[in-house]
Amino acid sequence: MNTQTKSKGFTIIEVVLVLAIAGLIFLMVFIALPALQRNQKDSDRKAQVGKVVAAIVSWQSNNSTAIPSVSDGKFEKYLDSKYVTGAGVTTGIPLGATTLTAINSVTAAGTTAVTTDEVIIYMGAKCGVNNAFDKGSSKRQAAVFTKLENGESFYCQST
Repeated sequence: MNTQTKSKGFTIIEVVLVLAIAGLIFLMVFIALPALQRNQKDSDRKAQVGKVVAAIVSWQSNNSTAIPSVSDGKFEKYLDSKYVTGAGVTTGIPLGATTLTAINSVTAAGTTAVTTDEVIIYMGAKCGVNNAFDKGSSKRQAAVFTKLENGESFYCQST
């Protein structure tokens, strides 16, 4: 009698197929991961701009001056303490990895030169189109800008 024994295991085609599927899954993860990280950083920057706008509004409601000065150290207490790392900083307030800079007098419309590692406050201005700001109707207005990781995109929020 002729008996055939069936060997147990996987054929080479089955192994190659499983490796190809696993490779495709890893490829999709590595392509999507940087985009997710960029979106998270952009969300953090937008949240920082919102905190700065809230701090400006609080400053203006508690002080008679329309414009908070970033360099005198008094404005820092209105910001979230976890973002403020120094007192009396004259060149700007560090917000984590981001630096806050204030431009105190805007006399005309213009464009901002903000980078991805900073937040700029234009006092007496309001948000315009793209990376531009317009002269505000009041000294108490402020436009707060940051640059997002998403290409040449800017984010602005007015008080």
